[in-house]
Amino acid sequence: MRLPSRSVLLPAALTAGLAAGVLAPAPALAGPASPGGGGGDRPAARLTFALLGDTPYGDEQRAAFPALVDDIDRDRGVRFVLHAGDVKSGSQTCDDARLADVAQLYDTFDDPFVLTPGDNDWTDCHRANNGSYLPTERLDRFRELFYPQPGVTPGGRSLRVRTQADDPEHRAYVENTIFKRHRVVFAAVHVVGSSNGLAPWTGLPGGDLPALREAEFAAREAAALAWVDEAFDRAWKGRAEGVLLLLQAEPVAGDPGYAAVRERILTRAAAFDGPVLLVHGDEHAYEVEPAYGGVANLTRLETFGATATQWLRVTVDLNSETLFSWTPQTVGAPAAQVG
Repeated sequence: MRLPSRSVLLPAALTAGLAAGVLAPAPALAGPASPGGGGGDRPAARLTFALLGDTPYGDEQRAAFPALVDDIDRDRGVRFVLHAGDVKSGSQTCDDARLADVAQLYDTFDDPFVLTPGDNDWTDCHRANNGSYLPTERLDRFRELFYPQPGVTPGGRSLRVRTQADDPEHRAYVENTIFKRHRVVFAAVHVVGSSNGLAPWTGLPGGDLPALREAEFAAREAAALAWVDEAFDRAWKGRAEGVLLLLQAEPVAGDPGYAAVRERILTRAAAFDGPVLLVHGDEHAYEVEPAYGGVANLTRLETFGATATQWLRVTVDLNSETLFSWTPQTVGAPAAQVG
């Protein structure tokens, strides 16, 4: 039986502005679990992780990125790093050398590193200034470089995760991952900008390839919908207290590229007995939106982007009155913490 229903947004969270976020009150049970698994949690104090996205953008941020890595690594509370996609800017080339360099850079984190792809990483690679690459070819190469060992994250301390590549129906989607920590199910779901990949590939030498583009979209959308369901099903069966979904782009209303995914997230979140945090990047602005899409227990959190000097420190604390909380961090500045 699930634990009793709880209120999902404290009044203080509505007035705290962008300085920090707080979500639902929760019980004092927490702890590590098998990847995406059910029970077996042990009591623990709290869990903290780093959230970033859309970085490094350009050569200057690439040069500054090691300082960001060091800043996060020095935070002894951080247990893993989530990156909301876009490993380069939209005007940089998509060549193997650049992608391989950034993959190596991410691997220098001491902590496990969880990445979901962004539109700059493959679907926008058709652009002339990106190299006029076929996006599906770049996506295949991106998977090879950034997910070399399915089910195991990069980083100095790797994390075992469940990957959708284990599902025969969606074997290509190694980037869609799930793991459970501190009674929260974390799921990376491949949803990108550029209308979730539906935007025409106009930069290709022979012009757009609508049949291929739409087929790619349909298959990836089906995988994403199945993975959202998987996350909530695991949360329900494992008596999780919360769910965190990591996407690259916000599934905005009114865009056909996001319609099905948005509806699935809203429906499943509304039916879930606990707080849900939808985190993403893409727009390069730190934003917090409670009651996202009219769902009381769903909060949208957009992380910083196009910067190698700012990140979000997110904490899950089941021994306090709140579940999720976060504070902006600046590289080189004294650490700001919640709780």
